[in-house]
Amino acid sequence: MSNAYNRPDQLSSDLRTEVLRAAKRLGYAGPNPTARSLATNRTGAIAFMLDAGLSAAFSDPALSITLDALASAVDPEGHALLLLPGGEDGGPRVDRVLAAQADIAVTYSLADGAPALRAIRDRGLPLVTIDHGPIPGAARVNIDDRGGAVAAARHLVDLGHRRFAILTAPCFSSPVGGPIEAIETEAGRFHYYRERMAGYLETLAGAGIDTGSVPIWEAAGSSTEEVVPGARDLLERHPRPTAVLCLSDQLAPGVLSAARQLGISVPGDLSVVGFDDAPAARWSDPTLTTVRQDLVGKGRLAGEAVVRMLSGHRTPAPTTLDVELVIRGSTGPAPKR
Repeated sequence: MSNAYNRPDQLSSDLRTEVLRAAKRLGYAGPNPTARSLATNRTGAIAFMLDAGLSAAFSDPALSITLDALASAVDPEGHALLLLPGGEDGGPRVDRVLAAQADIAVTYSLADGAPALRAIRDRGLPLVTIDHGPIPGAARVNIDDRGGAVAAARHLVDLGHRRFAILTAPCFSSPVGGPIEAIETEAGRFHYYRERMAGYLETLAGAGIDTGSVPIWEAAGSSTEEVVPGARDLLERHPRPTAVLCLSDQLAPGVLSAARQLGISVPGDLSVVGFDDAPAARWSDPTLTTVRQDLVGKGRLAGEAVVRMLSGHRTPAPTTLDVELVIRGSTGPAPKR
């Protein structure tokens, strides 16, 4: 009977059908997964740890694409995904991490020093990180966030822009929301946002722009409704910026909406740049200039690292994927007036 459930290739189709029919008559539903985990000391599950609640996390198309690619990589091995939503600490609650029945953990953009990371270390679980700074013993899959930000800012500088503003998701201050100073961004809680901000500011400084005078607004969230108030504040300043750098594509629709409300032409009066190249960047009006990252490749590599580590292989070397600036309709030369 065991072969019928666990090794169907060992039986003929007719014999397996007869065995399963007999098991059904006897009320046997198949091998008990709890008993199996006790015998093997393995659960077959992967704890996927998020930095935000599920509703906020899954409104992010970049996460959805990455997670789908990871799931496709681990699915042939029969591994299940256990989602652990995050909270105010920039990661899941410690009690959830400690109670999670999983063989390995994968973190997605967790805050530096999140208590959940210490809980993983205390449990001794293998760890794969996505969009995170170095953690001893962990496999790491990142993208060139700083290089992408440099390319985006340089594109605008080359177009003649000198009056900039920067819009970020909540990741630097507490409580979140409102204007912040450039110096505050150096202590941001999230590695990938620090890298992007550093790339923007370093490039502007290299072009002779006083970064201390560049207005930075931290939105209260990533939805258009949460972004528009900050975008309006930036666009109503005097002198008005001619270019807005967004730390993600999710923020850009709020800037485009605020510009329409204020009668500001994009790209005639204002250029807008995003980051990630989520699918909506190609559908916006105008289409969004942004930094493309390989979301599918990132998820696939993380999934492959999971499979390797669960198979007993050594931790893979850190991987940093290249990015590419994609120029579309939301950027143009700085207005002459």
